[in-house]
Amino acid sequence: MSSRNSFQSGAARPSSSMSTVPSLAAVADPPPRYVDGAAMDYFVIEMVNTLRTSSAVAAARSKKVEQEMIEAGLMPTTAPVPPTLKKDKMRDSMGSNASRVSLSKDNQESDDDELRARLEAIGMHVGANMAERLCHDRGLFSDTLDAIKFICKDLWNACWEKQVDNLRTNHRGVYVLQDNAFKPLTRISGWEGRAESLRKSRVYVAMPAGIIRGALARLGFQAVVVPEVTNLPQCTFQVKLPKGS
Repeated sequence: MSSRNSFQSGAARPSSSMSTVPSLAAVADPPPRYVDGAAMDYFVIEMVNTLRTSSAVAAARSKKVEQEMIEAGLMPTTAPVPPTLKKDKMRDSMGSNASRVSLSKDNQESDDDELRARLEAIGMHVGANMAERLCHDRGLFSDTLDAIKFICKDLWNACWEKQVDNLRTNHRGVYVLQDNAFKPLTRISGWEGRAESLRKSRVYVAMPAGIIRGALARLGFQAVVVPEVTNLPQCTFQVKLPKGS
């Protein structure tokens, strides 16, 4: 008899799993989760290195496929380099290392262009999601200036913990956003000097440019964002919006 009563009382008691089921409001609007600020810096560094290696692997794979197609007769062979040019290059390389240095710089610039394109694509995805999150309780932006102000205040504060220091416009669809101490550039340095630091900074501003472009695209404005770094850690973003937008 006692065992039957204990069984019934246990069945009537609500289980722990039922008591921990979150409410509908908590599921619809979950509380934000925070991470250490330095974690994002380390993540960006590793992401840049990983994408640089991935771009090199993708370029080598495409060259291998192209060579296989040439050997199979599916593609025309590339024109061989004339012997006079080869001799000139050999003579220049024997005389000085300037030609090899310029060639390596050109290859590095092309690799950095592919890397910046991939970083900007990732930034567009992040910026679109950030804008959707921040505009959860807002109405539509009918004016381009209001959208730019949203980028300078809300988006900038959410991504880089401050607001834009200076905003200029020519009232023809061109806006210049200036940050005197842009957070992604505060820790960039190069052992070869200022030129090396500026070259690295152009890679690390590609993703923020994509974030701005993606946020504006989610708001309904197709923009062209051009970052410019002349004096670290200052950064300037030129945002060009089409006329009539």
